[in-house]
Amino acid sequence: MALPRIISPPRLPSPLILSSQFRKTTVRAILQSKESATSLPSDASLVDFSNWLLSKGGVVPSVKPGPVPEGLGLIAQRDISRNEVVVEVPKKLWIDADTVASSEIGQVCGGLRPWVSIALFLLREKTLGDASPWKPYLNVLPSSTDSTIFWSEEELSQIQGTQLLSTTIGVKEYVESEFAKVEEEIILKSKNLFPGSITYDDFLWVFGILRSRSFSRLRGDNLALIPFADLINHNPDITSEDLAWEIKGKGLFGRDQFFSLRAPLFVKSGEQVCIQYDLEKSNAELALDYGFIESNPNRETYTLMLEIAESDPFYDDKLDIVETNGLNETAYFDIVLGQTLTPQLLPYLRLVALGGTDAFLLESIFRNTIWGHLELPVSRENEEAICRVVRDACKNALSAYDTSVEEDERLMESGNLDSRMKIAVGIRAGEKRVLQQIDSIFRNRESELDGLEYYQERRLKDLGLVGDNGEIIFWES
Repeated sequence: MALPRIISPPRLPSPLILSSQFRKTTVRAILQSKESATSLPSDASLVDFSNWLLSKGGVVPSVKPGPVPEGLGLIAQRDISRNEVVVEVPKKLWIDADTVASSEIGQVCGGLRPWVSIALFLLREKTLGDASPWKPYLNVLPSSTDSTIFWSEEELSQIQGTQLLSTTIGVKEYVESEFAKVEEEIILKSKNLFPGSITYDDFLWVFGILRSRSFSRLRGDNLALIPFADLINHNPDITSEDLAWEIKGKGLFGRDQFFSLRAPLFVKSGEQVCIQYDLEKSNAELALDYGFIESNPNRETYTLMLEIAESDPFYDDKLDIVETNGLNETAYFDIVLGQTLTPQLLPYLRLVALGGTDAFLLESIFRNTIWGHLELPVSRENEEAICRVVRDACKNALSAYDTSVEEDERLMESGNLDSRMKIAVGIRAGEKRVLQQIDSIFRNRESELDGLEYYQERRLKDLGLVGDNGEIIFWES
């Protein structure tokens, strides 16, 4: 019987690995201590920043930057109607790949990932100090956020056993490797362009800034920072992303591009203007990118990861089947609290565990129909195996946490947690609730194994060889 094997998690959230053994994640020494508190910029810096934007052609008709519970935010200076434009930022003030290409370091940044080139640009401008034309913007950027990439070792110990911890470690290792490459290949070889000292901590800081301040559709190859507009904060009560912003043309033939930020809801004078950051992100993603979570069950997610092992004697056949059905050798299935299993999970599980007397389904004559067969139980042995391996994985994953769900819930009810501790307790409690849900689903399935209808029975019925009471019918000549 083939079973899923342990592999390294390459995506967020890092997945539950289905195996009879679960590797417990530990806090690595590479995690550096950071202060969680971030001082706000002075009133003078905020005034300079607003004036800078206006002097460069930006339009801020009804808001100003100011202190809010989240740090800095956009505060309405009068009543603002729903869908009203509150900020417009011209293309010349966006910080994107074009900005880097036209700068003094553009010549050495060709071929780099957009985020790496923009990171180098921001760090160089920061080292220039007063000589940088971007100083008013740099002065209002926070020194850190509550993203888990900035947590101390002690703080990270509070998410021991979680997928978020292993993801955070993986992200920091990725940033460290990227920094090592650009330090060797660009920074140290171009001291005339990078006269100041740039460290890994600096590089991690700018990575966190880019993750937390870029808008959802302005990432990847389209990555861009939009000064002033990126002060907008998230409101979980806003349930639409459609009206938040757009890129539009102005001027002759619409050649001048502007980023136009809108208020998705009516806002009273003196209140904060907010948007919805991303409806699809899990709490783990919100914690990693922005440094907050929501008390929303739809954000509580755990990821199951399956892989067809190369050692599987039917590896080639199974790989061909999953690719034909739009999946890959490694597949990820996000399980959301209170929701049913994703439809393709059980077929994939059954395929990975397929072997023994069930292996005839892998023959070429079944190639176009096998996925339909896998959507239903194949055999008692196969179904029992997938229940056992999932339940074992859930049990081992739950044993990696230092607290129970009940203990976490009591901590949340106490109301005495700081912002990072709230994230830690919320994340680990959410993961455990989803794991318990997964275990419950497969425990119930185990109890139903004797009553399920398997492939051979279905086939005999199709051939008219099973009676109304399930007895096998024979004909004699």
